Amino acid sequence: MSGWASRKQENCQNEENKKINRMKKIRKSTGVALAFLIYVSVTAAYLLPRNTEVGPTEKIITVAVSYVIVLLLWLVLRKKEQMRERRKKDEQSIHLKK
Repeated sequence: MSGWASRKQENCQNEENKKINRMKKIRKSTGVALAFLIYVSVTAAYLLPRNTEVGPTEKIITVAVSYVIVLLLWLVLRKKEQMRERRKKDEQSIHLKK
């Protein structure tokens, strides 16, 4: 195999490895939202059964609203990551044109 062909094969392997690493890496938005989801669930499981001052309907509404807030947080962080990636790609394309 010539030097050119082996370098091309190495480049292809490097690109595949980068794609796999990107797929395996948990996004920051997902990690933060998952941490809050676990926190809300554990807190609700621990505190709500002990609370006798509030009715069961209010407990369910409280947990549901908490989950909706976590979902909204995840959506906002995800959108922010996508905007950052788009901006980074735009900057790279501008630098390549120069």
